[in-house]
Amino acid sequence: MPKIIKPTGQLIGYARISTGDQEAQSQRDALVGAGCVRIFEDQASGKNADRPELAAVLDYLREGDTLCVWKLDRLGRSLIDLVTIVDRLHRQSVGFKVLTGALSTVDTTSADGRLFFQIVAAMAEFERALIKDRTMAGLAAAKAQGKVGGRPKVMDVKMIEQARELKSEGKSYGAIAKTLGIGQATVYRALTGTAG
Repeated sequence: MPKIIKPTGQLIGYARISTGDQEAQSQRDALVGAGCVRIFEDQASGKNADRPELAAVLDYLREGDTLCVWKLDRLGRSLIDLVTIVDRLHRQSVGFKVLTGALSTVDTTSADGRLFFQIVAAMAEFERALIKDRTMAGLAAAKAQGKVGGRPKVMDVKMIEQARELKSEGKSYGAIAKTLGIGQATVYRALTGTAG
């Protein structure tokens, strides 16, 4: 049975606007009108992972508070991102509310809202599993064609032989690397058989 968060604390707003976004004031007005006592605001595109005010609001929220956004797309960059954030809020006993848009009935302080997000979380987990399966299938297909994943090897057989000769002459790994024009760690791994 999902835990229902009872809103006993403050309503805290989060707004995200893009550069030159005309909706900035609309978001602020709606959040203030809903009763938000404080609003955190990022100016960044949805694709930008660097959202310092989102990090700040997530740190600021306390048990019983409710995070409020104008529209659902203001919070998450993707379905997985959105579910991750809302799950974090739930673990902190913080509610989540959306004011406008197609999902304006989302309010995780209610049973219906929490059920909705459990369904969304299941879909996000399914999406993660599909991505993993496609990645594994792609790697298997590449391997079957003789392609190897990962970084290409910097040293070929001839370079390794040359490095061994230089090492037998008493050269350091650094000197060998400089002579061959590659990194010292690469030389060390090649000559010692250490995985890197």
